[in-house]
Amino acid sequence: MKIVSFQRALILFELFRKQKITTNDLNNAGQKASHLKSSKDDFLLLVQMGKDTLAGRYKMNKWNMSIIAATILYVVSPIDAIPDLVPVLGWLDDVTIVGYAISKLTAEMKRYKSEMKTTPAFVTTK
Repeated sequence: MKIVSFQRALILFELFRKQKITTNDLNNAGQKASHLKSSKDDFLLLVQMGKDTLAGRYKMNKWNMSIIAATILYVVSPIDAIPDLVPVLGWLDDVTIVGYAISKLTAEMKRYKSEMKTTPAFVTTK
């Protein structure tokens, strides 16, 4: 992805980070996950973490939750750096944003997996 597109994606990510996420957004995220290829399972884990946090089953700090919310909103939103209607390239920015979120949330994801001790039904396993 071009540097300009990545910078645009990060600007949109920051805007989405400040929005509230809804249950509908979380449900739509699962449908969009199939386009994320190798990042699909990690993205679905982020979605489940968001659901469990909103339901009070898991506690995380607001910063990490804002990263999850922004990532999910970015993926489900029709407004992003490269429109999803553009074949292949339209999902490249989504994959990049998911990868960015995963890199920031690696420790939180490990903590979630160890605290929840079971694989959430929503997350597919490899």
